[in-house]
Amino acid sequence: MSDVSMSEKVALVTGSTSGIGAAIARRLSADGYIVALHSRSSADTGKAMAKELKRASYHQADLGNDTAAAGLVADVLKIHGRLDALVNNAGHSIRIPHADLKAATPALWRQMLDVNLIAPFVLVAEAETALRAAKGTIVNIGTHAGVRPKGSSIPYAASKAALHHVTKLLALSLGPDIRVNAVAPGLVETPMTANWPDMLETWKARSPMKRPAKPEDIADLVAALIANQYVTGEILLADGGLNLT
Repeated sequence: MSDVSMSEKVALVTGSTSGIGAAIARRLSADGYIVALHSRSSADTGKAMAKELKRASYHQADLGNDTAAAGLVADVLKIHGRLDALVNNAGHSIRIPHADLKAATPALWRQMLDVNLIAPFVLVAEAETALRAAKGTIVNIGTHAGVRPKGSSIPYAASKAALHHVTKLLALSLGPDIRVNAVAPGLVETPMTANWPDMLETWKARSPMKRPAKPEDIADLVAALIANQYVTGEILLADGGLNLT
């Protein structure tokens, strides 16, 4: 990144009012970043977090809408004037048994692809000029299900697997000015996964770490990738070793 004071650097974290995104936002704020928070609907929570975190701002946008996604970056630049890090954390997931093919309707496929794949690409395209100027970085949040045939649904896993590949393609296209990496979590203790007791038991029984990740575990990895000045094009698997079993 550029040699400006850390206190002037800006990070946009999508889907940052709960779960992994909130942990990432708080971690980057603690590291000295001005954080631009985002959510689709939880505006009150976002505004409260913006007051809590030093110099933070809150931005509401439905990333399933191309115009809204493009406008999000413009809004951040209008307020803060620069962008040093983009964390594409916002995502959409729904549990569908993999064998229930008809439940994975074309409409659900489009929802997953719009939010999990197309929106991150749109945000990167809109942010490219600012990130190049800052010698900045992008971290995409994928999933272990994009690495192995698992996941809450086939459309979800496929959309994230595509995001992993886009991460590598972008690293080739945008380097050396912009580094692009991804973190691929397994099960993380968030409100979204609270009602998945079967998956919780899988992690407790089979993973070497004997537990799912905490949001802060993922935030630590995101912060490390943002801070590193050399690593690019990597998909960092963070599943507590479940992939070894």
